[in-house]
Amino acid sequence: MPADHISTFQSVATPEEAVERLITLHDSAIEAQRQALDHFFSTGTPPTPFERSRFRYPELRLDYRSSAVPPIKQRAYAKFQGPGVYATTITQPGFFKNYLLEQLNFLVRDYGATIEVGVSDQEIPYPYIFERGDELGRGAHSASELAQHFPTPLLAKVGDEIADGTWVFHENEVRPLALFDAARVDYSLRRLVHYTGSDWRCVQPWILLTNYHRYVDQFIRWAVKELANEEGPYTKLVLPGGITIERGLDDAVIEELIGSTPWHRFQMPAYHLMRQDGHGVTLVNIGVGPSNAKNITDHLAVLRPHCWLMVGHCGGLRQSQSIGDYVLAHGYLRRDHILDGAVPPEIPIPALAEIQVALQDAAVHVTGERGEELKRRLRTGTVVTYDDRNWELRWSQERRQINLSRAIAVDMESGTIAAQGYRLRVPYGTLLCVSDKPLHGEIKLPGAANAFYERAVSEHLMIGLAALDILKGQRASLHSRKLRSFDEPPFR
Repeated sequence: MPADHISTFQSVATPEEAVERLITLHDSAIEAQRQALDHFFSTGTPPTPFERSRFRYPELRLDYRSSAVPPIKQRAYAKFQGPGVYATTITQPGFFKNYLLEQLNFLVRDYGATIEVGVSDQEIPYPYIFERGDELGRGAHSASELAQHFPTPLLAKVGDEIADGTWVFHENEVRPLALFDAARVDYSLRRLVHYTGSDWRCVQPWILLTNYHRYVDQFIRWAVKELANEEGPYTKLVLPGGITIERGLDDAVIEELIGSTPWHRFQMPAYHLMRQDGHGVTLVNIGVGPSNAKNITDHLAVLRPHCWLMVGHCGGLRQSQSIGDYVLAHGYLRRDHILDGAVPPEIPIPALAEIQVALQDAAVHVTGERGEELKRRLRTGTVVTYDDRNWELRWSQERRQINLSRAIAVDMESGTIAAQGYRLRVPYGTLLCVSDKPLHGEIKLPGAANAFYERAVSEHLMIGLAALDILKGQRASLHSRKLRSFDEPPFR
């Protein structure tokens, strides 16, 4: 590649041409660095400055020039806030091809934006060019030695300033095109592999998050039944550790594969039921607590999913509730503290109408109940989310806040997941199941708990899955304008 070609941005005529050029530039950069690493491992010879100049992410630029007021569009994304040049670096453009084309086609068609593609100044860190990471085990070169000659992840340059609205715009400067640049995306893609135990490419755009492993057992049973339906839309189930159950396997093989899954090795194991059209479902067992909830959603967000729903257990706070009742959260008293700097607790986290309606309609469909009969089991209200599992021991201090909030349930994840959806522009919702009533003496005892789990978990999971099915037909309205800031980047 000629030296003058590295810094040159080229105009492209169509979104399709732009994405193909992004793919070519990204592939070339990855291959150049792989070859340089192989050469270094074999000979100890570091790359020359020119060779290193090829280890860079491609950059996508859009130029919107208009003296008129931008057209008013009902959709919440793919909109310019004003004239100017918008840019972002791109990683894995082949994987994100459909997403990129959707955004670009809207912006070109509706605003007349022109597109340029070139090589950025942002280097690709060498750990991100390998799929597994064990490729770096060759030779006797330490990480510190590699860092002398190859780009390394620089955390000072990886952040959420755009998503958090802390970036400062100066007139005549390039504006951000997307919430996350290439380095931030690559950082999270590798974290997803680490925490979930599966390839990030397997994560589906419709996500269920749970805080208990029994939901996983039910999800696997349901997924296997779906795969057995030869006319169904699902093609395979990917388990932690990369174990894959394909359609058409016999029962004995399936049981053996499920039993061999090393899910316990991973902090937040994920399970992916995949469809030919790309609209499958991922279930992640995030475990307990707001730290895990923030951690996994920080990383899932870079994939720009269409929705994440929390389906887990909670403590019921009202005398009228019974074990096994459902709580549809329409508000959150956030006592988790983990996002107080990014989204202060006084910032309201709105309920999203499309998701609230879908969850209620799904409950009607799955339970067969409606009207007053359903209201006795499904209550809408505020959920308190704590960072302290033993909040009951501070009941005298917490009582007034809970009372003022009119809360009906308590957990340790839902408020965090909703706040993360609001912060990172991912549609969110919460449907919890009452597993105990700590203020009324109904605590989890082994016998009662097991009976509850057998009865309630399957139905609860099916409501979550049915809600996702409903929402798949509402993608245009699902990405709500409630989630967009007034200085929002154009890309969803």
